Amino acid sequence: MKIITISREFGSGGRELGKRLADELGIPCYDHEIIEMIAKENGFDERYVANVSEKSIEAAYPLTIGHRFAMPPLQIMDQPIRVAAAQRQIIENFAKQSDCVIVGRCADVILEDMKPLNLFVYADMPSRLQRCKDRAPEGENLTDTELMRMIRQIDKQRLQHHQMYSDMKWGAKEAYHLCVNTSGKEIKSLIPALAAYVRAWFEA
Repeated sequence: MKIITISREFGSGGRELGKRLADELGIPCYDHEIIEMIAKENGFDERYVANVSEKSIEAAYPLTIGHRFAMPPLQIMDQPIRVAAAQRQIIENFAKQSDCVIVGRCADVILEDMKPLNLFVYADMPSRLQRCKDRAPEGENLTDTELMRMIRQIDKQRLQHHQMYSDMKWGAKEAYHLCVNTSGKEIKSLIPALAAYVRAWFEA
């Protein structure tokens, strides 16, 4: 079974890399599909699931909860836990069905027993800023300072989410089989070499 997981810094192009790599290998790539399934099966809004699915459970609540204000209703407290549990189950089911690429959501840790090939995609800040600008929704005109703040916040959330599953630090090279630097590179130009690496890894 060939299972490839993609962990990535925000703006590094990890999502595109995962999709293009899967296409090159002729296998499915799961990313937003996980969010869609969690939302459908639990009656949640997809935007809510996307917001929660890469944060720690603690980060899903305002810092004031439990300190200055009353605790929210139990069913509200339970929702991020349900998202985390559903996410784990869906990721495991996808991996059992066939070879695949799974982007984000701690799939590297969740699927550890299945011995996936774990990639970490990163880039320098200028490259990440440019990718964010190139893919910004129409009408969004954030300054570089605002974009950097957003990038760092999302990376912080991904780190916190990873800590729910593993003691290994998110982004630490020891946690991955291959770290890919996309700085100044066109993602599609990297795919043939990455696909060859994947094939060699699983054939060894």
